Amino acid sequence: MALSDNSYDPLIPVPQARRVFGTLDAFSLWFSLGIGLLVLQAGAFLVPGLSLPAALGAIVVGSLLGVLLLAAAGLVGAETGLSAMGSLRPALGAKGAIVPTVLNVVGLVGWGAFEIVAMRDAADALARQTFGVSNAVVWTLLFGALATGLAVLGPVSFVRRFLRAWGLWLLLAGAGWLTWRLLADYDLAALMARPGTGETSFAAGVDLVVAMPLSWLPLIADYTRFGRTPGAMFRGSGLGYLLANIWFMGLGAAYALASGGGEGMLLAALAATGGGVALLLIIIDETDNTFADIHSAAVSTATVVKARPARLAIGFGLLCTAIALFAPLARYEHFLLLIGSVFAPLFGVLLADHFVVRPWRAAPDAATPGLNLAGLAAWLVGIAAYQLFSRLLPEVGATLPAFVIAAVAYVILRLPVMRPARG
Repeated sequence: MALSDNSYDPLIPVPQARRVFGTLDAFSLWFSLGIGLLVLQAGAFLVPGLSLPAALGAIVVGSLLGVLLLAAAGLVGAETGLSAMGSLRPALGAKGAIVPTVLNVVGLVGWGAFEIVAMRDAADALARQTFGVSNAVVWTLLFGALATGLAVLGPVSFVRRFLRAWGLWLLLAGAGWLTWRLLADYDLAALMARPGTGETSFAAGVDLVVAMPLSWLPLIADYTRFGRTPGAMFRGSGLGYLLANIWFMGLGAAYALASGGGEGMLLAALAATGGGVALLLIIIDETDNTFADIHSAAVSTATVVKARPARLAIGFGLLCTAIALFAPLARYEHFLLLIGSVFAPLFGVLLADHFVVRPWRAAPDAATPGLNLAGLAAWLVGIAAYQLFSRLLPEVGATLPAFVIAAVAYVILRLPVMRPARG
């Protein structure tokens, strides 16, 4: 009996015969992951500090920059056949990679619980508005069980059985409906003419947008390692996420400005749009974000613990659901954002290692058993840069500067041992 796509050791390249994802598979998955309530809310944060034209400009620029880096990280997974945390070993060493793996798992569990809470609150608000009933516990258990079941199946089964079969078409229908209702119900020209308050700089807006695709850096290789060719994964994942991020962040900014701003007003405006049908589709789609959090938490853990990801996924699904039921998550949000900030410079190191220091070299034989001090030092330099920029130059943004500084620092530290590029 063949192994499922959720049974492979994440430290061993996926066999070529089992790399079945094509361009459409990658597009479907990353378009779906780029759509969600949190993406809409991120777009809403751009206004009214920025005018709507400026916000849309920041969304386009930030999405292009962030998606280019995200797709490049996916290319590493497609080149090596390794998981995201497994592909870090050449740059950090086998032992050094344990640190970001633990941070990644902690962050994924927290964000998985946040996603369940977001789905629960939105579904409960929609049910209360439509039917006059409310039961947050039932919604929490329902969405937690659904996401866990999908995570146990694994990415290939999820994409082929759900997304490509009918899920992608439902998402396109929901996105199209929200767009049409925006144009039909609001004066877009008046919204475009409304000036911003100036509380947000354009560079800070770009940095906020960039942070959305870069938040997926520690996960993307967990899925692109199943790609038939690196080019297909680069094109499919890049185009899918780029389209979704621009579309939904733009909708979030426009709806927030039209409704008067604020998360509550945004959800109320969306729920009232077309009877909430489109919002219901988005709520259902949010399950795939939780699926990705649970699946990648399991895959990441399997790089340091000898266990099958499918079994670990059950435990992480139960943990995320329990946290969503009982933990006061609001007080941990800043902690989770702090964890997320370490991954932009980390993947600056990874991409510099894969594409510059040892161009396109397969990772399994490149990892040192202990620590790669150059990689760890460059990572720390990037983290320090992130903190300095975020505190001293918040109007510039911190994500891209930290990424670039970490990458440059790593290349400089590795210059004495760099090999000529492959001819």
